[in-house]
Amino acid sequence: MTERSLTKQSKSTDAAGKLAGARQFAVDAARHAANTRCTNVVVLDLTGLSPVCDFFVIATGTSARQMRTVADEIGELADQKKFAPLASTGYEGESWILVDCVDVVVHIFNAQTRGYYDLDNLWGDAKPVQWQPEVTQR
Repeated sequence: MTERSLTKQSKSTDAAGKLAGARQFAVDAARHAANTRCTNVVVLDLTGLSPVCDFFVIATGTSARQMRTVADEIGELADQKKFAPLASTGYEGESWILVDCVDVVVHIFNAQTRGYYDLDNLWGDAKPVQWQPEVTQR
């Protein structure tokens, strides 16, 4: 193999690893949202569809306080997993909080706003990522 082909192979391996890490973080964020009583939590794979990010996590919160808490905790999880949030917005309102972790963008909506913007259908070409909530013992 030539040096150039080794460099190209290394870059594609790095990209695959980065994508796998982003996917795992998206699933971890979804699990956290589901475990903190968010409903209708989905992960969408936007790879090849969006130049902005690779995954969306979309969740519905039950109250503004819960939405803010979940967003804060997902931001902390992002720091732990080396996906530190670039920006967060929407804390001042009660309808939509966005946590932008570059490769993964987390949207936490109230039910009315989620229905209005309908990101699930807007990004209907995106593949849903299959995941399971953690089973907690009580």
